[in-house]
Amino acid sequence: MRSSYSKEDVILLLKDITGLVQPQPTEERERLIQAGRHYCEMLPIEYVPSEKYMEAYRMALKDYAKPTAEAVGRLADKIIKKRGREVVLVSLARAGIPIGILVRHYIKKKYGYDVPHYSISIIRGRGIDENAMKYLLSHHLAEQILFVDGWIGKGAILGELQKDVAPYSGVSSELAVVADPANITELCGTHHDLLIPSSCLNCTVSGLISRTFLRDDIIGKEDFHGAVYYGELEKADLSHEFLKAIEKEFVLEVPKDDWQPQGHGIDEVRKIAGEYGIDNINLIKPGIGETTRVLLRRVPWKILVNEKYKEDGILWFLESCDLNVMSIRRAVWQMKHAGWFTHVKGFLIGRPAVFGQEMMGLDQYHAVTDLLAGYQVPVIMDADIGHIPPMMPLVCGSYADISVSGNALKVNMQWK
Repeated sequence: MRSSYSKEDVILLLKDITGLVQPQPTEERERLIQAGRHYCEMLPIEYVPSEKYMEAYRMALKDYAKPTAEAVGRLADKIIKKRGREVVLVSLARAGIPIGILVRHYIKKKYGYDVPHYSISIIRGRGIDENAMKYLLSHHLAEQILFVDGWIGKGAILGELQKDVAPYSGVSSELAVVADPANITELCGTHHDLLIPSSCLNCTVSGLISRTFLRDDIIGKEDFHGAVYYGELEKADLSHEFLKAIEKEFVLEVPKDDWQPQGHGIDEVRKIAGEYGIDNINLIKPGIGETTRVLLRRVPWKILVNEKYKEDGILWFLESCDLNVMSIRRAVWQMKHAGWFTHVKGFLIGRPAVFGQEMMGLDQYHAVTDLLAGYQVPVIMDADIGHIPPMMPLVCGSYADISVSGNALKVNMQWK
């Protein structure tokens, strides 16, 4: 199977079906899926995202390269501690492939071990690629195999994995992931709902290969599951750029992350299913990674956000510590386009450490007000909050009335 990755980084146990399957538009695929066609019997049209979308990706890469690298390091340390140097990484195509490569590179950098890395297909409702499993077990011991993926949103693929590997004696169904907001596995880099930048793109950050494909007229009984190589997008390929950006942030001693969420992601999914009368929980996509990826290839029925304070409205108080004016603008832009400011009633902006700075004609005021003017709500600048004295304490989650007269700012907070 062709890809833009080297064979040293990953061996793809996939059948190259380039030219054998005609990709279909998102709307057509959505109609067929709703009519009962399985998603694995079709392929989406993949394209180069708009410049605006790519700007969001680049911002995500800039902001989350370091936490992603730290989570990869924690995961790799756990893998070596639990499985040792004989581990064989088996990533789940395709979101798991760049993660498997990163883990492999980190292990090589820190421990000097050159661990094997394969990638195979597992399809919800259709199972794991049995021919790929036979290949793996003919080359490695069952207990060496460790499955790797990017994240666990609710655990659907993990459930499929547990069911499908049960017949293979000695093969563990444990799934190693960078982010586990579902709180299912301890073999993870973090339980935080981390935005892994690769989740923002499709093939152009995954070796230029498609989602895996399984249909009887294309995939024979002795074949691996299939995938397409999008060679026409080679000029837009960011697969190696993504890897280099994360690896640049690798450190040999990563900070601890002991945070543990309350409950399990599947409980929240079942609650949502009950509230909206959804029989199939696989139609619910929780978590940043799962939601971002699915929005690239499906048409959503609803997008759910927390609207607890919809009627009251939200007062945002923001301060930037040591960000320069361009970084302040970038941070506000990102929050705005991520939808955080829905139901806003006003903004309280603290004095930045770069008070008075200008860059390319942009000052601390226009860095914020130019982006927030469209909300048509009060924006109070240079408030006594943040990192420059005097610093007024504010309580998150309180109810507040804010008034200002000249340079006099008054905030009344209440708890209900």
